[in-house]
Amino acid sequence: MRKIHRAIISVTDKTGVAEFAKELAALGVEIISTGGTAELIKKSGVTVIPISAYTGLPEMLDGRLKTLHPKIHGGILGMTENPEHKAAMELHGILPIEMVVVNLYAFEETVAKGCTMAYAIENIDIGGPTMIRAAAKNHASAAAVTDPSDYAGIIAEMKDKKGMLSKKTRFNLARKAFQLTARYDATISNYLGSIPEMPEVEPIKRFPDTFTVQLEKVQDLRYGENPHQSAAFYRFAGKAGHDPVKQLQGKELSYNNILDLSAASELILEFHEPAAVIVKHNNPCGAAVSMDGLLAAYRLAYACDKTSAFGGIVALNRRVTAELAGVMSKIFLEAVVAPGYDEEALKIFGAKKNLRLMDGGNVKTGACGGSPFDIKRVSCGALLQTLNVESAKDLQTVTGRAPNERELQDLLFAWSVCKHVKSNAIILASGGQTLGIGAGQMSRIDSTRLSVMKARDAGLDIKGAALASDAFFPFRDNVDMAAEHGITAIIQPGGSIKDDEVIKAADGHGIAMVFTGIRHFRH
Repeated sequence: MRKIHRAIISVTDKTGVAEFAKELAALGVEIISTGGTAELIKKSGVTVIPISAYTGLPEMLDGRLKTLHPKIHGGILGMTENPEHKAAMELHGILPIEMVVVNLYAFEETVAKGCTMAYAIENIDIGGPTMIRAAAKNHASAAAVTDPSDYAGIIAEMKDKKGMLSKKTRFNLARKAFQLTARYDATISNYLGSIPEMPEVEPIKRFPDTFTVQLEKVQDLRYGENPHQSAAFYRFAGKAGHDPVKQLQGKELSYNNILDLSAASELILEFHEPAAVIVKHNNPCGAAVSMDGLLAAYRLAYACDKTSAFGGIVALNRRVTAELAGVMSKIFLEAVVAPGYDEEALKIFGAKKNLRLMDGGNVKTGACGGSPFDIKRVSCGALLQTLNVESAKDLQTVTGRAPNERELQDLLFAWSVCKHVKSNAIILASGGQTLGIGAGQMSRIDSTRLSVMKARDAGLDIKGAALASDAFFPFRDNVDMAAEHGITAIIQPGGSIKDDEVIKAADGHGIAMVFTGIRHFRH
């Protein structure tokens, strides 16, 4: 145990700091503080020693120099049980500082709002990280307090232990402190790495010279993608990193559950109308929208591939009613994610104890923050790319016949689904419902063949349906097969050297074809 006699407090996030200081003072802790933090604590009636009075030097250089002084860092770093340290501290009038309460200039928030590089540089904290690291290094003697959420627990322990903190608490605070400074330095490094050598004339680099991201562990998982692999679930650390999905019931999430829940949640965000998505092995096996409501959308999505839906993950974008819960409960599902559930729906799902029920009320585009990039591990490194947020905006009709209004809506729906299907991807759709999904094939004609087979096996009529392809057609064979089965409209990126041949085939079959100008590969 270590008695806390003296604390230095200097915070940017002042949440609860005055109350914390008052509690520390009541426990006999002497408070040293700086600037606005000192003023706030004083207003709460707590006696504060200003940093300038303690060091004998004024705060100077526009606030850059406040805490960088031997009386501060000697007090934090000194090991009072070491005779040489103790003698040196006594010789130079350095008093022990057993607690550092510091959080840092909001650099990440500052640059996120947009600012000049000069302003960003001024928001790089120097004294704060230095004090935090000093206290964390010397956690045998000092406590590094960096998070307002820890204040209550610290006070409770000190009250219980007569003003002392345990070694375990100091170690946990130190670990948290180094995690904070690592994340802070990574943010600065990423920002400066994106600044060109001549920022006044060169554009900002989209990809910095080095890229560092910090993840914090949420939980260990039973195993990974396969039982012989170990796994854990992490989320992006910091204020931006939070899990917008809350588990309400069911078995612990598995590695594959999390992958599929992520895929389903990303796809459901494409739709504003009542929508349902069913995902299996990271690919949608059914998706639908319906102005008749969520129940109708679910039934349409399920009808696309009832076999694959067994053991699938369902994502919905409206509150789940008891009626819908009753219908969904008729088959085995691994997990359901929706923005809320009626009480009766919860009772119905509650009878299926193993069903993982997720509240995704906070799921929205960009909700998880943490990184502007999609990151994929490869041998000896990683690939980074910007997120695929593009949608079809400026469609170009390339055939003699333009799609009619019904076909256009079907094309846009199919294109939205296609974006979330593994390449090569072919989607058949009509009336806001996927009819057949051909995914992950090595040739596009096989994906087209598979989508037709899936629709046929499901007993769904694809005459008059729309077809979406995630990339261009390398040959006309896909168009010929589509025509053979009654497809009347096609959406694809275009850009093949065979485009003229493909367009001619579509015209010959009376198929309306539009180009998007962008592709949606998903590997």
